[in-house]
Amino acid sequence: MALMVFLITFLFIVSSHLSIILASDHLSQQSNSEIYIVRVESPENLHAWHQYSLLSDVSSSVIYSYRNVFNGFAARLSPDEVKALETQDGFISIRPQRVLRIQTTHSPSFLGLNQNLGFWNMSNYGEGVIIGLLDTGIYPEHPSFDDEGIPPPPAKWKGKCEFNFTACNNKLIGARDFSVFEGGTPLDENGHGTHTSSTAAGNFVDGANVFGSANGTAAGIAPRAHLAMYKVCNPSGQCSESDMLAAMDAAIEDGVDVISISIGGISSPFWDDNIALGAFSSMAKGIFVSCSAGNDGPYNATLSNEAPWILTVGASTTDRQLKATLALGNGVEYDGESTSQPTLNNSYFGAFVCSPDSLTNVEGKLVLCGTGGATAIAKGQPVKDAGAAGMILMNEDIEGYSIPAHDYVLPATRISYADAQDLIAYINSTSTPMATILFKGTVIGNKHAPSVAFFSSRGPSRESPGILKPDIVGPGFNILAAWPTSIENNTHTNLTFNMISGTSMACPHLAGVAALLKSAHPDWSPAAIKSAIMTTADLVNLGNNPIEDERHLPANIFAIGAGHVNPSRANDPGLIYDIQPQDYVPYLCGLNYTDQQVSATLQKKVNCKTSIPEAELNYPSFSIKLGSKTQEYTRAVTNVGEANSTYTVAISPPKGIEITVSPSSLHFSEVKERMAYQVTFKRSASGTVSNTNFVQGYLKWSSEKHSVRSPIAVILE
Repeated sequence: MALMVFLITFLFIVSSHLSIILASDHLSQQSNSEIYIVRVESPENLHAWHQYSLLSDVSSSVIYSYRNVFNGFAARLSPDEVKALETQDGFISIRPQRVLRIQTTHSPSFLGLNQNLGFWNMSNYGEGVIIGLLDTGIYPEHPSFDDEGIPPPPAKWKGKCEFNFTACNNKLIGARDFSVFEGGTPLDENGHGTHTSSTAAGNFVDGANVFGSANGTAAGIAPRAHLAMYKVCNPSGQCSESDMLAAMDAAIEDGVDVISISIGGISSPFWDDNIALGAFSSMAKGIFVSCSAGNDGPYNATLSNEAPWILTVGASTTDRQLKATLALGNGVEYDGESTSQPTLNNSYFGAFVCSPDSLTNVEGKLVLCGTGGATAIAKGQPVKDAGAAGMILMNEDIEGYSIPAHDYVLPATRISYADAQDLIAYINSTSTPMATILFKGTVIGNKHAPSVAFFSSRGPSRESPGILKPDIVGPGFNILAAWPTSIENNTHTNLTFNMISGTSMACPHLAGVAALLKSAHPDWSPAAIKSAIMTTADLVNLGNNPIEDERHLPANIFAIGAGHVNPSRANDPGLIYDIQPQDYVPYLCGLNYTDQQVSATLQKKVNCKTSIPEAELNYPSFSIKLGSKTQEYTRAVTNVGEANSTYTVAISPPKGIEITVSPSSLHFSEVKERMAYQVTFKRSASGTVSNTNFVQGYLKWSSEKHSVRSPIAVILE
């Protein structure tokens, strides 16, 4: 066999799914070595899997061997060892590992999930579904991970609990540490993993709040689902690819149903993107993968985790505000936010900036500060030390109306950039500018919600612009969830919550939704679950206007994808766009990948005799580049609604684009029946589209009960 040319012996400890191989020279590596990820051909004899070796004169340290995500291993290698490996039979590729980064009392209610009612009740709160998270670890003693009312895990579960004390239970059924060079336990020393875990599937906890605000009963989206934590990130939030691959390899073997990854990096070809590779292997085994879209918005083409077999999740706001309203002496008010809600009397403005040189004669006055360069606490401390009565933080221009709720060391609020400009004009208009902060507590019902958070990464996809990304947006701004330490004094407590923001927070919301759908529809494929989520998404906010971005302008299709998740509607989508693992072969070939690159992605030999354009993949949305030539694509939908049903198509074409659909109606006579239709796109003869490089619309199949909507993005050439 080709693999058996590798001839060095290692001491290794074999688990059910991987080997952590400890070479004798592990602690005495060459100074110029680094960790590489090596991919090799599949061995013909799986019993020989762990007989990896290099040439006998190579002194290397293999850290992990992989068999589920792909065939290969991670090793610390010198440049000479890399060169030696590249000449061996069975070798596919090698490159240095990358280091990636990590990217609620009210959000279930905001999503229409209510105890003992509707979809939560119908899905039994996600009971029996296992959600695996790759993150910074978990604090198992938090009450969000109490197992009251949670049955034992399914018999298929093979995972482990690696805490040094009894910590796992029927809620937290597994916890493993893959941060090899940290040498610790699955315990969360950052907070991120505890927060995301409780967001996805935390149990009900009464009295959750942050500094007395946002008080209520905390719960994850799938509160009766099981959790498994795979710690892959260090306390600084850095996550190595080799650890992540080992964790995904383990999660597949352990028997998870859903994987949530709030980690990302730069856009890469899918065959060279290890999250995409691990996600493909997971999907092929029926595991749904939810990933954060990235926090590099509001700029275009900034996405992470773009592969079509991943649900790429952007971040939105909820309708809850922790209001701290700035009231000016002229009667004008500007709503801001603050987690702490003290009291403050009327005060004069004393300074415009927070530099030490400017903080003179500010005793008893308000100080206006920018947000850059320091945390809210660090920004406020010198202001407090100077004797100021309070502080006003103003958003940067790109942040718009996305106002994070922070804690402060003195009475303070944070307002939008636009409101701050009006405030500055007021200060300059009078010799005695006066203001106070009115702390109004927790207020529900913001009509602008949901809106897209400013940081949420935007499309189009760099690697595959023919697939519309992000797929969906969900709550990811000012999210209250479990935290491992007290945010007041940094000591461990049993009832601690924190409010943070990021697409990291949106991702586990959608992982929880996927768990509910998996519980309600155990026969649905990952693609079917994704389709149900996308085609039933909301397009309007609570004010019944189109969903907005951070500027309070209508959000475009590359900000919201299919729209905002609506879990209850996703439970009954009517039709689904299904995709099987083999359907990705012609799609990947159509990306002009080599046979070897496609084979490496799919973990089997592929000869690219057939390829399709990206937009021909049976995806629930459309994203095409359109010039003067007409384009036609085929889609197929599967009936998961009523056995006898008829759907008719309605089209809202992008400006300047003509769209025809044939046939214009679909009649189904049984459940799981599959029917195809063709969509033709061409530029309109009536005129041109100016001042934009893309236009958007949708097509929608409607029956008496269901509406199945596919968004359309057309990039103009």
